[in-house]
Amino acid sequence: MGEPTTEEVRAIVSLMLLSVSFHQETDGRWLADVAELPGVMAYGATQREALTAVEVLALRVIADQIEHGELTPGALAVSFQLPAAA
Repeated sequence: MGEPTTEEVRAIVSLMLLSVSFHQETDGRWLADVAELPGVMAYGATQREALTAVEVLALRVIADQIEHGELTPGALAVSFQLPAAA
C-alpha cells in the first residue's frame, strides 16, 4: 500500500469547531469559555487576553486527549468560533 492520495487525506481530517463565549466580571476582568470542552475557561485583563489564554488551554486539553487515547490521532483541524460582537 502506497502513500494516501490527496482525496484520502482530506477524508480523514476531523474538524473540531469550538465556540468561545465571553463574560465581563464586575472587577473588569474578562472570562472566556469553550462550551465544547467542559472546564476550559480562562481570565484576561482584556477580552483579547482571555481569548488567547482560552485558545492555548483548549489546544493543550485537545493534545492531552489525543495523548491519552480519548481522541483518535490523525489529521485534526481546530477552529475557534467567536460571537459576532467579539
